[in-house]
Amino acid sequence: MNADSSRQRVIHLPKGAGRVYALGPMRSVFLADGEETADTYSISEWWLEPGTPGPGPHSHEANDDIFYVLEGRFRFQAGDDFIDAGPGDFLRVPAGVVHDFSNPGAVRAGLLNLYIPGGFEREMPGIVAWFAAPER
Repeated sequence: MNADSSRQRVIHLPKGAGRVYALGPMRSVFLADGEETADTYSISEWWLEPGTPGPGPHSHEANDDIFYVLEGRFRFQAGDDFIDAGPGDFLRVPAGVVHDFSNPGAVRAGLLNLYIPGGFEREMPGIVAWFAAPER
């Protein structure tokens, strides 16, 4: 199937479906990525257990990160700013801006992430291996 025809397909995933990546006390579920979107965006959920740090401060050279909090509380770093966010809060981090997120709360927290343009899922096997490494 070529990129144009794959973008024409409707995507329907029942609750809980998607491509799951376990990252210790953090879990991601990819709902749409390169194959379905011709690398124009990816959409994923990120779930962090209570008191869990996120991926660590990082930036993406050519990709915007969009975050929408689904439940719980998150603490975001975006450049020099720290932002506390709860359900319904929205954050856009432009390409090149150092960012991170964590769950400082006492309950599980989840967010929806849009990564524009797409391709983030290609990094996930390496990220999973990094989180699984005993020397980390």
